[in-house]
Amino acid sequence: MSVRATARIVARAGGALPVLESDGPLAVRRTRAREPGTARVTVVGAMSAPLGGDRLALEARAGDGAHLTVDAAAATVSLPGPTGATAHYDVRLAAGERARLVWLPEQLIAANGSSLRMRTTVELAATARLVLREEQVLGRTDEEPGTLLTRLTVRRAGRPLLDQELACGPGAPGGWDGPAVLAGHRAVGQLLVVDGAFEAEPVVPRQLGATAVLTPLAGPAALVTAL
Repeated sequence: MSVRATARIVARAGGALPVLESDGPLAVRRTRAREPGTARVTVVGAMSAPLGGDRLALEARAGDGAHLTVDAAAATVSLPGPTGATAHYDVRLAAGERARLVWLPEQLIAANGSSLRMRTTVELAATARLVLREEQVLGRTDEEPGTLLTRLTVRRAGRPLLDQELACGPGAPGGWDGPAVLAGHRAVGQLLVVDGAFEAEPVVPRQLGATAVLTPLAGPAALVTAL
């Protein structure tokens, strides 16, 4: 039987968490913050998920002036379900004026035979700051990957800042593993930083080793992508 579940987090200035709701396999727990007056929440898996056919969602909002960090206790493993259906996992993030939102999940692992569509959407106020990390691992040790479709959409002050999609694994469009995309690698990740300071001092695009690159974005933001 497939699972439908949504977890919700709302942070206010000063470190308050007026909303901290868990559902199904998504358990959210307040953990010790590194700075006073800030909030930190850790996502703890209450059961194996997502399985094929599941529809999961996590919503996190940092209100005006709030500083919120959301991390995870372990990797998320996409697993095949009994029917072969695709699982869906939606992450919806938002940060208000003068807010800081840090989204640091552990790796997303696409196990052999699984099928997952993951969508992350972020809405930022004009003065909000964001640190967002995403990592995808295609298959566990010595196994072929599952099918994984991920999309990241970020808007700042109502305007598009970043919108990108990656499809890989069986059934994905041809060429996903070619030299123009993953080039045989089995892990891909990105780190996105949105900060008004980049308006005065934008980052300089450059290569970071053989399989990583730093790219400035109009927004202002900086994106690191690595294989």
